[in-house]
Amino acid sequence: MIMQDVFMINSRKPDYFYEEAIKTLRTNIQFSGADIKTIVVTSCFPNEGKSDVTFQLAFEIGKIGKKVLLLDADIRKSEYVNRYQVRERINGLSQYLSGQKKEADIIYRTNYENLDIIFAGPVAPNPAELLEQDSFGVLLRSLREKYDYVLIDTPPIGSLTDAAIVSKQCDGAMLVIESETVSRHMALKAKEHLEKSGCRMLGAVLNKVDFKKDKYYSKHSYYYKNDK
Repeated sequence: MIMQDVFMINSRKPDYFYEEAIKTLRTNIQFSGADIKTIVVTSCFPNEGKSDVTFQLAFEIGKIGKKVLLLDADIRKSEYVNRYQVRERINGLSQYLSGQKKEADIIYRTNYENLDIIFAGPVAPNPAELLEQDSFGVLLRSLREKYDYVLIDTPPIGSLTDAAIVSKQCDGAMLVIESETVSRHMALKAKEHLEKSGCRMLGAVLNKVDFKKDKYYSKHSYYYKNDK
């Protein structure tokens, strides 16, 4: 397969605690089992840092020699093209699911080691219906054979069904929770939605922790909790 190239600019400022936490998350995922390859990443609400965590995790996985693909399944409101200053004209998931493009047309090789990406593509009027199609499952099975890990960024599960639909096809799910913003009730509700889909809940990522304010997390800078 001839791979298309795309240049992405990661403008995140260096942050020792964040980077170490992502590496810890990477290690925990590796120890979740050899059968865990396709992983849904979602949150309760928008703006909890889900997409940033997904990208940084994919980046760190690639750095240890594992082949990883980031699949942006948020075909309602994707941010990857703008956030990472992509200048190339790209095809995306919505075009594949609607029959306009083939798998080979939507996979891009990035300028980051071992990291490929599928962008969401143009906004579609019927995202949930597209994700429920057999073609999405066919795509995931194909990607599972080509990559060590496939990280799937989905819309927040607190208000939309997309993440639950996608998780039915995946090996595991991870929930990103913004510190001091999401209630315990909402977090548990999101966890239940994922588990009802039959997907294994791998754990939760506590994001945007104020280390200066919270001495506990300053001492124990781990974002990931495995619920095995």
